[in-house]
Amino acid sequence: MNQNLKQLTDAGVSIWLDDLSRERIESGNLKDLIENYSVRGVTTNPTIFAAALKGSSYGAAMTAERLLGSSASQAIANITSADVAAACDIFKPVYLESKGVDGRVSIEVEPGLANDANGTITQALQLFELVGRENVMIKIPATIPGLEAITAVTAAGISVNVTLIFSIDRYNQVIDAYLEGLEKALAGGKDISKIHSVASFFVSRVDTEVDARLEALGRPELKSKAALANAQLAYELFLDRFQGASWEALSTKGANLQRPLMASTGVKDPALPDTAYVTGLVSRNIVNTMPEKTMVATADHGVIPAESVIASFASARTVLEKISDTGIDMDEVTNLLEKEGVEKFIVSWNELVETVEQALEASA
Repeated sequence: MNQNLKQLTDAGVSIWLDDLSRERIESGNLKDLIENYSVRGVTTNPTIFAAALKGSSYGAAMTAERLLGSSASQAIANITSADVAAACDIFKPVYLESKGVDGRVSIEVEPGLANDANGTITQALQLFELVGRENVMIKIPATIPGLEAITAVTAAGISVNVTLIFSIDRYNQVIDAYLEGLEKALAGGKDISKIHSVASFFVSRVDTEVDARLEALGRPELKSKAALANAQLAYELFLDRFQGASWEALSTKGANLQRPLMASTGVKDPALPDTAYVTGLVSRNIVNTMPEKTMVATADHGVIPAESVIASFASARTVLEKISDTGIDMDEVTNLLEKEGVEKFIVSWNELVETVEQALEASA
């Protein structure tokens, strides 16, 4: 077991891999990462699967889908859900040992449904049945229509990974949606102790956008600070919301915390330490979903503090105040990032459909 990653786990951070492919599953690589790199879950998205399905591991699957007469969308759902189910099986010991907290594998609804609540709900239920594993999480974007879907899917007793959160205000709404879903699940006779959720708060993209604006304003001294400050204050909100009488009432009936998941933690600015979005986000009940490159860097030379978030609340507020004083509107930044995030995943989805259409034709 790598000691740096074990130290991170011991500090309360769940390490999830931000990647999945059939090759990882069949080669034993995923199992190795669990055993030696403390990996406790996996997240996927259309970009990840678009890259994976260009690999050589899917020839037989494509032939089978062609023989079934599957459309590209049907083939994608069948193939990706099979990969997710296989990964869920590999993670089952972690799932059982952690009493359902970890050992999770996420699969995302089609990004084109981001502004369609009913379509998202329908597909989320379909994906849950298709994967057929209790430890799957359905990824739903934190758009305004997505909030309605998060509540409905949670109420159905399904664990949700809320994705594409950029602002603290939207995160607050996501928590509301989760708690409302738990109340409805409880009223519907569901065992809410089986329902888990994570709220995926995106990190690096905030710095990318804010830093470009700071550079244009001639304020480079504030660069590479916004993303960590934003994420650290999101954790402060998490601590604030999951306490008090209303939460305790749900908790005594078996409700689980909706843990903050730090996503997009691969560093994009070469001037930053390659572990910056890991070591700056260490506290209890945090999930950090890392690209393998970031995980390997952390394993090799990450200096893991015992805690780096709670101690940073005051400085994080100061950072965001200074950025606001330059004229940069963080609400405008985070709204733009949400819109771009959905659009980028739609582009990846379209590439994925095109890749599968070509592969289905080639298998004939």
